[in-house]
Amino acid sequence: MKNLLNYQTSEYDCGPVTLLNGIRYLFDREDIYPDIVKFIMLYSMDTYDENGEICKHGTSAAAMNYISSWLNHFSRVKNFPLYCEFYSGEKVALTPGNQIMTALESGAVVVLHLFLDVGHYVLLTGIEDDRVLLFDPYYEEEDDPDLDEEYDTDEIIFIHDQPKKANRSISLERLNRTTMDYYEMGGFCCREALIMYNRNLTKLDS
Repeated sequence: MKNLLNYQTSEYDCGPVTLLNGIRYLFDREDIYPDIVKFIMLYSMDTYDENGEICKHGTSAAAMNYISSWLNHFSRVKNFPLYCEFYSGEKVALTPGNQIMTALESGAVVVLHLFLDVGHYVLLTGIEDDRVLLFDPYYEEEDDPDLDEEYDTDEIIFIHDQPKKANRSISLERLNRTTMDYYEMGGFCCREALIMYNRNLTKLDS
């Protein structure tokens, strides 16, 4: 059985929650090793804020890259059909022929770093025409009178009926921008993406 996708427990755990949502999306609950859950929670939220408080600056790109490598090693040893690829910089874009776009079209998911006031991780789960489907682990209610005005645009659409796949639909044009407004990836210097494949669902050359 596939699990519902999860929301953050705190202001800081978007990274591990999104990684685990990628696992939840790709695999049935009965097939997920508890080792994976433990490792992701142990090695994410590795940064310090300006006051020297651990975890309060979220999860670093270095941790994402390390977790990606560990998941690949674990999958080889356990014969678990998960395969990950980590990208940063100019390789992170949603354009025709790009690795990320190709992965989404083949059924993979992507843990993507973008901006939502601050740096933030979301899970890309599909492409529909000129929009991307994603699950944002930061819980918001569309009818909340205190909802930030940045959501008031056709480029950001709430989805309410796909709890195992997506809760937002974002225009590709917005996502690809080099600025740092809501659901924009920002400059190439701060872009990162972790692609996750279920090898049983996707044919890979590697």
